[in-house]
Amino acid sequence: MSGGGGGGGGGAAPPGPGSGSAPCRFAHYFVLCGIDADSGLEPDELAVLYQWLEADRHGKTSATTDRTSGENFDQSPLRRTFKSKVLAHYPQNIEWNPFDQDAVNMLCMPKGLSFRTQSDNRDPQFHSFIITREDGSRTYGFVLTFYEEVTSKQICTAMQTLYQMHNAEQCNSICASSSCSMDSLASSLDEGDATSLAKMQRYNSYDINRDTLYVSKCICLIAPLPFMQACKKFLIQLYKAVTSQQPPPLPLESYIHNILYEVPLPPPGRSLKLYGVYEPIVCQRPGPNELPLFDYALREVFELLGLENLIQVFTCVLLEMQILLYSQDYQRLMTVAEGIISLLFPFQWQHVYVPILPASLLHFLDAPVPYLMGLQSKEGTDRSKLELPQEANLCFVDIDNHFIELPEELPQFPNKLDFIQEISEVLLQFGIPLEGALHCSESATKLKNLVLNDLANDKKNGNIPSNTINMYELLKGNETIARLHALAKRTGVAVDKMNITAPLAEKERDTKLQCEDGELRDYKLNVQLREVFANRFTQMFSDYEAFVIQAAQDRESWLTNREQMQNFDKASFLSDQPEPYLPFLSHFIETQMFATFIDNKIMSQWEEKDPFLRVFDSRIEKIRLYNVRAPALRTSTYQKCNTLKEAAQAIEQRLMKIDHTAIHPHLLDMKIGQGKYEQGFFPKLQSDVLSTGPANNNRWVSRSTTAQRRKDRIRQHSEHISLDNDLREPSEEFLVRQNSMAFWEWDQGPPPPTRPPKKSFSECCLKYMQEARTLGKNLRQPKLSDLSPAVIAQTNSKFVEGLLKECRMKTKRMLVEKMGHEAVELGHGEANITGLEENTLIASLCDLLERIWSHGLQVKQGKSALWSHLIQYQEREEKQEQLAESPTAGGPERRKSDTGFMLPTLRVSLISDMRHIQNMSEIKTDVGRARAWIRLSLEKKLLSQHLKQLLSNQALAKKLYKRYAFLRCEEEREQFLYHLLSLNAVNYFCFTSVFTTIMIPYRTVIIPIKKLSNAITTSNPWICVSGELGDTGIMQIPKNLLEMTFESQNLGKLTTVQLGHDNSGLLAKWLVDCVMVRNEITGHTYKFPCGRWLGKGVDDGSLERILIGELLPSSSDEDLGKQCRTPPQQKSPTTARRLSITSLTGKNTKPNAGQIQEGIGEAVNNIVKHFHKPEKERGSLTILLCGENGLVAALEQVFHHGFKSARIFHKNVFIWDFIEKAVAYFDTTDQIGDNEEDVLLQISSCKTFCHYVNAINTAPRNIGKDGKFQILICLGTRDHLLPQWIPLLAECPAITRMYEEHALLRDRMMVNTLIRVLQILQDFNIVLEGSLIKGVDV
Repeated sequence: MSGGGGGGGGGAAPPGPGSGSAPCRFAHYFVLCGIDADSGLEPDELAVLYQWLEADRHGKTSATTDRTSGENFDQSPLRRTFKSKVLAHYPQNIEWNPFDQDAVNMLCMPKGLSFRTQSDNRDPQFHSFIITREDGSRTYGFVLTFYEEVTSKQICTAMQTLYQMHNAEQCNSICASSSCSMDSLASSLDEGDATSLAKMQRYNSYDINRDTLYVSKCICLIAPLPFMQACKKFLIQLYKAVTSQQPPPLPLESYIHNILYEVPLPPPGRSLKLYGVYEPIVCQRPGPNELPLFDYALREVFELLGLENLIQVFTCVLLEMQILLYSQDYQRLMTVAEGIISLLFPFQWQHVYVPILPASLLHFLDAPVPYLMGLQSKEGTDRSKLELPQEANLCFVDIDNHFIELPEELPQFPNKLDFIQEISEVLLQFGIPLEGALHCSESATKLKNLVLNDLANDKKNGNIPSNTINMYELLKGNETIARLHALAKRTGVAVDKMNITAPLAEKERDTKLQCEDGELRDYKLNVQLREVFANRFTQMFSDYEAFVIQAAQDRESWLTNREQMQNFDKASFLSDQPEPYLPFLSHFIETQMFATFIDNKIMSQWEEKDPFLRVFDSRIEKIRLYNVRAPALRTSTYQKCNTLKEAAQAIEQRLMKIDHTAIHPHLLDMKIGQGKYEQGFFPKLQSDVLSTGPANNNRWVSRSTTAQRRKDRIRQHSEHISLDNDLREPSEEFLVRQNSMAFWEWDQGPPPPTRPPKKSFSECCLKYMQEARTLGKNLRQPKLSDLSPAVIAQTNSKFVEGLLKECRMKTKRMLVEKMGHEAVELGHGEANITGLEENTLIASLCDLLERIWSHGLQVKQGKSALWSHLIQYQEREEKQEQLAESPTAGGPERRKSDTGFMLPTLRVSLISDMRHIQNMSEIKTDVGRARAWIRLSLEKKLLSQHLKQLLSNQALAKKLYKRYAFLRCEEEREQFLYHLLSLNAVNYFCFTSVFTTIMIPYRTVIIPIKKLSNAITTSNPWICVSGELGDTGIMQIPKNLLEMTFESQNLGKLTTVQLGHDNSGLLAKWLVDCVMVRNEITGHTYKFPCGRWLGKGVDDGSLERILIGELLPSSSDEDLGKQCRTPPQQKSPTTARRLSITSLTGKNTKPNAGQIQEGIGEAVNNIVKHFHKPEKERGSLTILLCGENGLVAALEQVFHHGFKSARIFHKNVFIWDFIEKAVAYFDTTDQIGDNEEDVLLQISSCKTFCHYVNAINTAPRNIGKDGKFQILICLGTRDHLLPQWIPLLAECPAITRMYEEHALLRDRMMVNTLIRVLQILQDFNIVLEGSLIKGVDV
């Protein structure tokens, strides 16, 4: 478990005077933990207090669990947890790594002491752990737990008494297991239910006269670097010496003294041989340019999880989700956690890291932050009984059952299939099954658990009486053996015990070599797998430096303003990536590990490079040398790793040729008669010889040739130790640490001085440094025994602060990014957010809300805490509604037009929004429903209002949440709602754009201009609504009704409405002001202005019109405008259809030539900008063509300039009349030109022009003259023909009759400018919306 941080001391400080090269020692401490014979059987208070707190919380009587005595009569005494103690540790203390007794004791024996009788399995078990100190550096512990016979009569009698009490209690009552959240967690970690208790009574009885009692004890090495294999071998040899029939060659003190004081750390890039009790031990350390030290077997990680599962878990870790590992075996938890962390290179996990979580600290799973934790499962525990506080964003990894549960919407790792293929090739080369060994054979796991099975044929080994071993257990996986065994059983032959004769010396040597071969294979496999993973990141981020925004100012100002700075150009980076990578990368570049990596890069201009970064950058350099790739767009071509051979060779060479050999263990100056040997019992060690090192501390250093080499080695060591110690950084939101009692500490303080502060720094970094110093003084580490409710509440208040800060950061980022984007829509600056990035930010807001709703939860129902709360609120509200008809919640006022027609009020309430989500059959899970509800509320600008309403029911909040929960802290809750309210300042379409296939009810109202009569038409009107995702097709409007509702698959943002009628009846002419359409789920209301007649012989004779829509501001926008004293935010330009100059009112002031030219330039510019956005971000091209300030409107102005539109016989003249006259002229006239080419070009241009105009005139649509002009311009733009048509029209004789002398079309220079501007659009592939050109066949 990490984070059990021992005291404050920093990393490897340079040796101080008198300490020699002490920080370079191989091991810092040797520890012995077990039962304290003087204090006897003490219950493990932490575990008991935890159970008592839970019982108290659920209002149970504490009859079964007595807090003061700590007795738990439910459990059989042999299965209870008793307090272990650190019996001895040597040396007493080291200044650069102070000894933390509580943390070490808890991590050496996470379950406390356990007792066994002679009938139980008493195989020794090995596990390791991590202690993370406050500065982020780490220390590693390696533990061998074994069983010793209890010699104290007192303890045996106490156990007998406990059994008598236990049996009496069992007769009186059997406690049923509770279904509540943490209760069932406790019960699932204990026996669970009544049936298992009955079984336990049968198997776990203890009779002082009949049984021998054994108790667990452990020996432990604490080391600065994770040399797991070497430490494991050393401890196993010590254990063999204790259990062997012959005493060891030297007293045990000699071996312990040797490893503590006389064995140095191997320098980077070197190997070292040291000596155990019976045989030498070899270890090696990677060089400064290799991947950091990793000594756990990745083979086991792949065997335990399987390749596919491992990649999925790896993806969850990269995206900083909550990862919970679950296994009976501590070492498995540690191996999987360390294995996955090692594959992250060059990135480093920045959050809570607790590979082994002691049972007494289960409430840590309540932490509302990303974490990687390991939880020990009890045998036979069902996963379904394990109720976890939060599961919405949890990746649950059941290691023993080869099973994982993933969070929803997990993006796929880039090139996942090729990546898996490449890893498979490496695994198969080493003979490792891809689906994991657990699938293959159950006995494999049993073999792995017998840590010491390799000692079976060692002559000196006394732990297997008379050299016999249960051979069937070892070979059970073999089918043939299984069949033989079954046959033997039937014939009555016993084969369980099999004698193993002592092998010959040669054979013994062979097995030794094979064992080393196996180790070498593991080393090679480790490095090759890690190379494949590292190569993936090298390929994916080979150009990352191009997107780092280097700081222009000095280091201090950069640190001070760190939080406001954009230090990585995310939008450009993503636009440079292959499409399939984007879902993963857009999430990944938002993580804290990526932010830290980039910060380290920027800091490297002022200080020495972070070791991980140095190695990574050198690899990128290598890639550039080998393949000189033009910095063009990235391709998703998969490039395999080509450094596998040389990486394996480097390790092999180090292990073949040993660079350094440590001093042999030797006799120490010990008192006579001490160190007495008694088989099976670990001796009481002589502390005076072990508490200090040899007089000459530098004995092993003197073997180096010069003092200079010593200095180099220390320098190299301190460089590499930071690499190996894998320094942790403060997280983006807050720095999570654990102190000695493994409590969370939230520290806003600065990281170690040589490292860049992270985003957890607010505007004034320096102010925080001072605050942090004072905070540090106040936050002394509480003692392990002090697990009082007050302390739990204090640490939780730190969580609350952290969550609030994270909420502030997230909403601020969402606002700044989105406002930046909207400013671009208004024509200012450049966009720095993409839809992909916006989606990522919203997903992370959903995740934050789930974590807030999971914090301090009393009762867990379903995977989503937020949805569970909503459902319970809904049930209560619906009950009250039945009792009294409740008034509708305040919604937007009825929208009135000038004429009095209006849309009926849309009822806005939390419950109705929930019902919309519940009716969506596409969403299958509670987590999905909660996310959809958040997106819908955000789009409707009601998120803050809805959550305020939800939390206003205080009785429900009290029922669901503990007192310390975030949602019950009033001040913080108010601030949180206020931060969410700020999101109402911008428009999100995060619901509409994500749920594209759902059916949505729409309501439409047609608003006529009443004052000119003809509000009702006798003809048969119809309507067709189009949006970015599709259209409804033509729908008939019921006669004399101006309002209708219809259901359609999600149309997205609405763009156009086609409105028309069939011109039948007496009152066929219809004057329409506008059409209003509302999405009944999101409440978005669109206005489609018209202001023109539909009818023959009136206006331009149109029976149908295409109207362009604009989104009206929601009522909450209007409210926000009223609340703010500042003027409300300027709206995007309206997209109402520009009225033709010859239209109804005729009041438009005519623009001058300069304004018209500007309008054309702006319209073309907007279309160019549209095509420079990523495809998914472009929005509607229809608005840019036909909306206000669109291209059609701008060209209309050009054609109207100087147009003689006087009425001829009381009829208006339209531009289309001029177009038709031009066509008539082209049809009858031969072209005259200077040369043949020009003539041919002119003829073909005239032909296409006439063809297009005739096609529009003959289309089966009743479109008016202005509508036809719009279609002509749209088709000309699409087919890049406008620059050819404009000069033809300017040369046409009809122009002199229909245009004044000063008209723009008669100005040759102006016409040439116009052609050049329109030619800019030739490069773009313009696709027109179907509604614009329906029925026109060109």
